[in-house]
Amino acid sequence: MLKKGKWGKILLCLFIITSGCTSSHKPTKEKLIIWHWMVDRQDAFQKLAKEYEKESGINVEFKLFFPPDIYSQKVIAAARAGTLPDIFGILGEKRTFASFIKAGHILDLTPYMKENDSSWQKIFYPQTLRLVVFKDNNTYNIKPGIYGVPIDTTLLSFIYNRTLFKKAGLDPDTPPQTFEEFINDAKIVKNKLGVDGFVCGWGEGWLLNALATEWAINLMGEKKFLQTIEGKIPYTDSDWIKVFSYFAILREAGILAEGIATMTNKEAEDAFSKEKAAFSFNGSWAVNVYRKLAPNLDYAFFPLPKVSDEFPVKVWGGAGSSFMVNARSFNKEKAVKFLRWLTAREQQKTLIKETNNLPSVKNCEEELPLVLKNLTSEFGSFTHPDIWPKNEHSQVIEVINRGLQQVVMGIKDPEEIAKDIQKIKERIHR
Repeated sequence: MLKKGKWGKILLCLFIITSGCTSSHKPTKEKLIIWHWMVDRQDAFQKLAKEYEKESGINVEFKLFFPPDIYSQKVIAAARAGTLPDIFGILGEKRTFASFIKAGHILDLTPYMKENDSSWQKIFYPQTLRLVVFKDNNTYNIKPGIYGVPIDTTLLSFIYNRTLFKKAGLDPDTPPQTFEEFINDAKIVKNKLGVDGFVCGWGEGWLLNALATEWAINLMGEKKFLQTIEGKIPYTDSDWIKVFSYFAILREAGILAEGIATMTNKEAEDAFSKEKAAFSFNGSWAVNVYRKLAPNLDYAFFPLPKVSDEFPVKVWGGAGSSFMVNARSFNKEKAVKFLRWLTAREQQKTLIKETNNLPSVKNCEEELPLVLKNLTSEFGSFTHPDIWPKNEHSQVIEVINRGLQQVVMGIKDPEEIAKDIQKIKERIHR
């Protein structure tokens, strides 16, 4: 669910899923149908499905629809027609998730999670599970409960190339801890080796937004950050101008890859895999990407370079992918039973081995590849729009992202974009 902003626009026409359809998917009694978009997991899913059939006698079919926007369109159409499968996932913002629940398409899993002294609920990392939870007095007016089953955890982190560190005379076991150290190390690599200091897919605004969010929370604290979303603090506040200034400082330092403001994440991943940059900012899924592009690449993740010691670092992360049960399915009890099996430790270990994704359940750390193992220490620091009490308006987010791209390109300065952002914020809330 972490990259869903990219697909959220597809799902904003939510009226099409609240048409009150009462028909439902009618599978055979001993078969479960699951829809998903995860290309990298299809083989592992099919392997697990065969294991489950041997154990239970129930056939499970994972149907893959790709790319994600096609998948999203199919789910919307099925919701409108009342033909959703037994189990499916949702790509989109939390308001999209809420709209499916309001329309009666998603089963409340709370009773199942809570039975036997909450034995199922307790196996999950709470930071991962909370992305599929609606709390009391939520802004969507959804009955409090657990409405999804996370199958992995995703987070965004900085990455550095250990080989380039060695060649530049830097300690490959000591990544930078502060913003200043990060710039200094990037400059050293660029000056000594002639490669870029930093590459990222900033043509995709969500990556810029996530990084700006992390620096903002570290600089001003989560309380003030959230007060900005609520309209109590303006984006022209001095702390916000500082946040926007960090991107200007990166540009002025001369460490950014050429064309970074229009670069896609795939292009950035390709450049980093070819050792064209010392640093990048990407998701934990990059392990799979780099494994395919450059199996021998020597790299490691490290925490956000801090801009302040006053407030803790928060990491953009949570449930990467989650499954929901069709509330109208004739097989909903069997679907719940299968998801309980899928998230058990042995099955999670299989997914780790097959896909190199972080698990959604605890006590699987020993199965993680070394490059991912250290990331579990950041699970306690997650932040994400889906767990905030209120989200920023999409138009404001677009202006923030576009403004940061303009700062990176040297078209506008931080003060100018702060005024642009506040102007649209005030116009929306008039």
